[in-house]
Amino acid sequence: MTTHASRPLVPPGRARTVPPALRECAYWLHRYRRTWRGTVVLNVANPLLFLTGIGAGLGTLVNHNNSAALHGLSYLAFLTPGLLAASAMQTAYIDSAHPVHQSVQSKGHYWAASATPVSPVDIFHGHLLFNLFKVALSAAAFTAVAVAFGAVDASRAPLVVLATLLVGAAFAAPSAAWAVTARRQSTVLAVLRFGVMPMFMFSGTFFPLAQLPGWLQWVVQVTPLWHGVELCRTAALGTGTGVGTVVHVGYLAVLTAVGLLAGRRTYRRHLHS
Repeated sequence: MTTHASRPLVPPGRARTVPPALRECAYWLHRYRRTWRGTVVLNVANPLLFLTGIGAGLGTLVNHNNSAALHGLSYLAFLTPGLLAASAMQTAYIDSAHPVHQSVQSKGHYWAASATPVSPVDIFHGHLLFNLFKVALSAAAFTAVAVAFGAVDASRAPLVVLATLLVGAAFAAPSAAWAVTARRQSTVLAVLRFGVMPMFMFSGTFFPLAQLPGWLQWVVQVTPLWHGVELCRTAALGTGTGVGTVVHVGYLAVLTAVGLLAGRRTYRRHLHS
């Protein structure tokens, strides 16, 4: 007897009409049904606690002692869009690299999926869709809390969420394309430790880029997170220029496209299908 908990998301009669990539996405959504409550709590509780601490604590000190560096902005208004971009980067990498690496192991999900009519490219696209869904969910929850705190104007919230989603795509696609080739878990962790975390700290998230040495500013400006932080911040504050927005969006879109093209190739090669 089939219980409600074991009922598939895609009914058997409709399976042939559903694109294969969506079937793969449905598998990850089916797994997510068991953990979504904890994820939603974290997506709301973390920004709530963080923005409370920044707004009532550190932000007050920064506003009092270093307001000139923020060009009249409150520290909360300056920090929040940067945190959105940085959180999207972390969510995209962690939810792409680690599950992909685990799924390609000898008893991982990818091998079971590749034994079905679902192609390696469909597996890649479906898993990526699920990861972007999680980025969007996290961005929407964080932005809603930021609006409640007055850190983001409600009228600009949809633009902020879209900008954050683009940041997530720019990290999720290349991360998955690379992680399917990684042989050791330690390599995935090393990229997080020595690649993702330094970007988190030095991409304009917590302080203006002008406070860094000149040579380091040039290094930071070629990183994808800096473009993501600038895009989210200008979307939240309404300070973007046409040229600047095109540059930031173009950079992140090209990185996403490169990740998609690379993923199609690496998934075909490593799933042997």
